[in-house]
Amino acid sequence: METQITEMFGLQIYTDKGMFIGEVEDVLIDVDQKKIDSIVVGKVNDQLFELKNYRGLKIPYRIISAIDDIVLIRHLPGAFTGATSAEE
Repeated sequence: METQITEMFGLQIYTDKGMFIGEVEDVLIDVDQKKIDSIVVGKVNDQLFELKNYRGLKIPYRIISAIDDIVLIRHLPGAFTGATSAEE
């Protein structure tokens, strides 16, 4: 999986079960390891989270399955408060 970091900004993020999470707002880089650490989610799907004292959502890069027209992440059951999908 190879892409330019600047091309990631604004991409929509979905789980592999089709659940919309939000959009890529920023990318955090581990300079010492010379790799992407996580992506920061903006425009978060408010149906998935209680946003009291919201400080942002980071998704570890290791759970990203694919990046192209969208960012596809592995679905983690129970990771998103109030989250439901057609298959759950």
